[in-house]
Amino acid sequence: MSSSSAFSEEKGGSSSVGEPEYGHDPASGGIFSSDYKRHDDLKEMLDSNKDSLKLEAMKRIVAMIARGKNASDLFPAVVKNVACKNIEVKKLVYVYLVRYAEEQQDLALLSISTFQRGLKDPNQLIRASALRVLSSIRVTIIVPIMMLAIKEAASDMSPYVRKTAAHAIPKLYSLDPEQKDQLIEVIEKLLADKTTLVAGSVVMAFEEVCPERIDLIHKNYRKLCNLLIDVEEWGQVVIINMLTRYARTQFLNPNVNETLLEEGGGGEKTFYGSDEDEDEEDEEKEKKAEAAAMAKRKPYVMDPDHRLLLRNTKPLLQSRNAAVVMAVAQLYFHLAPKAEVGVIAKALVRLLRSHSEVQYVVLQNVATMTIKRRGMFEPYLKSFYIRSTDPTQIKILKLEVLTNLANETNISTILREFQTYIKSMDKDFVAATIQAIGRCATNIGEVRDTCLNGLVQLLSNRDELVVAESVVVIKKLLQMQPEKHSDIIKHMAKLTDNIQVPMARASILWLIGEYCEHVPKIAPDVLRKMAKSFTNEEDIVKLQILNLAAKLYLTNSKQTKLLTQYVLNLAKYDQNYDIRDRARFIRQLIVPIEKSGALSKYAKKLFLALKPAPVLESPFKDRDHFQLGSLSHLLNAKAGGYQELPDWPESAPDPSVRNVEVPEWTKCSSREKRKEKKVEKPFYSDSDGESGPTESADSESDSGSGSESGSEESRSGSESEESDEASMSEEEEEEDEEEKKPKKRELKKPMHESKSEQSSEEEDRKRERKGKQRQSESESESEEQEESESESSQSESESDSESEAEVKKKKKAAESKPPSKPIKKETKKEKKEMSLLDLDDFEPTPSPQVTPVNNLLSNSLVTDLEGLSLSDAVLSPATIAPSSALKSYELLHRITGEGLSVEYCFSRQPFSPDANMVAVQMHFTNNSASDTKSLHMEDVKLHSGMRVKEFQEIELLPAGETATAVMGIDFCDSTQAANFQLCTHTRKFFVSIQPPVGELMRPVFLTENEFKKEQGQLMGMNEITEKLTLDAKCRNEHTIVQRVTTAANLSRVPCGSDKECSPPVPPPDHPVYRFAGRTVTSGSLVLVTVASREEGAAQLTVNCEKMLIGTMLVKDILLALTQ
Repeated sequence: MSSSSAFSEEKGGSSSVGEPEYGHDPASGGIFSSDYKRHDDLKEMLDSNKDSLKLEAMKRIVAMIARGKNASDLFPAVVKNVACKNIEVKKLVYVYLVRYAEEQQDLALLSISTFQRGLKDPNQLIRASALRVLSSIRVTIIVPIMMLAIKEAASDMSPYVRKTAAHAIPKLYSLDPEQKDQLIEVIEKLLADKTTLVAGSVVMAFEEVCPERIDLIHKNYRKLCNLLIDVEEWGQVVIINMLTRYARTQFLNPNVNETLLEEGGGGEKTFYGSDEDEDEEDEEKEKKAEAAAMAKRKPYVMDPDHRLLLRNTKPLLQSRNAAVVMAVAQLYFHLAPKAEVGVIAKALVRLLRSHSEVQYVVLQNVATMTIKRRGMFEPYLKSFYIRSTDPTQIKILKLEVLTNLANETNISTILREFQTYIKSMDKDFVAATIQAIGRCATNIGEVRDTCLNGLVQLLSNRDELVVAESVVVIKKLLQMQPEKHSDIIKHMAKLTDNIQVPMARASILWLIGEYCEHVPKIAPDVLRKMAKSFTNEEDIVKLQILNLAAKLYLTNSKQTKLLTQYVLNLAKYDQNYDIRDRARFIRQLIVPIEKSGALSKYAKKLFLALKPAPVLESPFKDRDHFQLGSLSHLLNAKAGGYQELPDWPESAPDPSVRNVEVPEWTKCSSREKRKEKKVEKPFYSDSDGESGPTESADSESDSGSGSESGSEESRSGSESEESDEASMSEEEEEEDEEEKKPKKRELKKPMHESKSEQSSEEEDRKRERKGKQRQSESESESEEQEESESESSQSESESDSESEAEVKKKKKAAESKPPSKPIKKETKKEKKEMSLLDLDDFEPTPSPQVTPVNNLLSNSLVTDLEGLSLSDAVLSPATIAPSSALKSYELLHRITGEGLSVEYCFSRQPFSPDANMVAVQMHFTNNSASDTKSLHMEDVKLHSGMRVKEFQEIELLPAGETATAVMGIDFCDSTQAANFQLCTHTRKFFVSIQPPVGELMRPVFLTENEFKKEQGQLMGMNEITEKLTLDAKCRNEHTIVQRVTTAANLSRVPCGSDKECSPPVPPPDHPVYRFAGRTVTSGSLVLVTVASREEGAAQLTVNCEKMLIGTMLVKDILLALTQ
């Protein structure tokens, strides 16, 4: 770009960041020329054919908008580029259009067709931006187009686009509220979404459009609770506030019994405070009241879903976002049992170290909490001490909290603190401190005299404001015991000459008038002085002079009659009508004439009646009827859009509405008969397992249309095969029985049996296989699919679906589960009733006996057994890969560990406590001469979303011995390391476990048809292809399968080879090897294809919903096949 154009742009005010801006001199005439050519260079750049110039222009325009400059006159030039092929330019054009589409609606409407094309763009960011711009055009004519776009985006495969669809819903609703019913359908669909990215946005849309439709939340309640920890921060705030209101309508008050006790306890106070004569009657009444209270009480049992909410929000108290902490705090305050609310105190005190704006909001809420739950903040009293650098508003709020926390034990500390505050230069703060001292004096009788004496000393302060505030507070305190304090009243009467603050003067006059019998000599003189200055006084003081005159006239009319008449005459012609009315009223009341009515007889009773002492209450006393943390609570007034916190229900609503039905695809027709015999078991088996694994593991529903789960789609591909299974179910059961017999024999034998015995077993298996070959291919395929589905459903929803082995165990009533410890005699007995692959259910044992068996199951046998259904699950190469293939990694070297060495490997077996975790087997060796004790983990440091299930503490590892333990880690589908300390009784070692990407998945069985169907849905951005030349040693089927399954925990997809087909088909010249798996945490499909070509050439294709995992997996498999 030329320097002249840069200069003209600089003058035009669209300079790039940091350049000086020049003002225009109207006299020079430049004002016309510069405005005429304003942004010309930017327009030229936008009209050019070069993408680089367009990109530069758009960057500068967006920078202008960011600095608050008006760039609306560039709209026509920018909108032309909406169809630009360059993605970077397109993104910035959409950013500009979102800002100005509402202002320039006509021009934006011209580009509607381009936005609609943008909704079909392969790039998810462009699709989302197009929808965002479309929803920013606020014209009712395009409402149908917007509705269609939102519905399509809600089914988009990209969670980012679905999130944008959720954001567009409130915009469309505000434009056309009549679309509410259709929008609710979209919200219902998006609420079922299992991705954390969408959750917060759709709940926000729910709150805007239909907060009353609480029924939409029932089925998604547990999922939202479980996803909460991984949602972005602002989504967490919205979800927590919504769940607070939901819980108030669905669960019982956890403190209901305590409130009944308090009601019953009222009798005790009357009993102890009663006279001796009435003791017996009161005692009887008290017993009756207690009996009634006990009759009302029912034992409170917390709903498991209520507990789930409290348990899943608690970790968020450690969030770095103050709004999230505040949201959890209000949830606990409104929903938790009294005994558990205390956990929020520490988190809120932590927020007091934040910015003053955050402190202000937090202290407002703490002040409300301390009125009802004083005890939970008492340990943190010093955190509320005031710093000299605090702003006045913060100081006053901290004073409020300190006053609320004051009790007999800490009052002396608090009063000492208050004494230093009075010396502050901040006058408003000093006034608030004096009021706080007054409140402490009224609330705690023991310190009343001390406070009063301290305040009287302040009356001699040089600062008039301090004196004035002290007078006002003393007046309130004196009302409690006036007869004791006539000296103070006299002392205050003398101050009338010096104090000029109207409120203070009015307070002194009121005191003298109210207690004029205590100061009979001083009161008339004060009235005389006040009559002199009456015309110059403030209105509030004039009213108190009139009151003083009236009271003195009634008690001491001899001395004050003329003074009173003089004051009343002055007031009669005052400018303020309140004072004129008061004077007329008082004259009629106290100066009796013939016309005066009956009231004048009671004038003395009216004026000198005993007045109750004022109760000094906190201004936060009744604020808790607003939801804490809300704007309404902050303002102490109902703000627009505020939703009242519902009252607790009297009786608990039906909890079964939150139960989620088991998805259809976990039920197979061939298992129906077995399921009838199976013992019924609720979906959520215990409070800990509520929906967690089921819902978080099923996030594959995001692929494709987003409406059906991935497994259900895969199942549809083989419905024709499954239809034959109903008729074959009886035969299958017979075959299962036959298969069990040889397996029982096999498992009864000791694990270190000879090779000859092994080979005889192989022959048995081959005989079985030949028997099976009589069945058609479709039958065997459907059987395999059934078994694999049972296996995958077991790992995906541990709380409901059970593996086939467990069903059979129930049939045989062998209920006890073998312990996950080194092999003992009992476990061998148990294993008689297990199939081969059920060994996966148990943690790997350290016994060296396991190795020979796996080695003897040679890899030729692997290919022999492919496609053969062995009772309960398909034998995949990954499953029976020799243990030597499991690569070990060093966690702690024996030199670093001072004799202790630790190695770990990924055992590739389901981690029984949590199916979403990767099982990591750790091998400890004590190379030192002394015993190692108390081996355990501490100080686990994880990235967001990751979890760890620690291994059981090893109490003693003798010198020269080894031990094995298994821990579970949820890596959250990432290769980030889990860091922790490995501790012994004497030392701590910092270690970390980082998984190869291939260990983040588990094998899943798919037929070839299902594989191809799923692969078709994971094209485009989700497919990565690489060409490679296979290593000379790696060109046969056995080696390729072995290397791929070693690099990644995948299972082989059976192809139409001669071993499966009933008429033998020759193998193809260039075979294609397919492997399938799912990521452990989210259950996203991972599909790998190795297509061999002539002369060792091959093509590797990886299809995975998670692109990052796909990219890393390609590198690992390439390395395995080429080295």
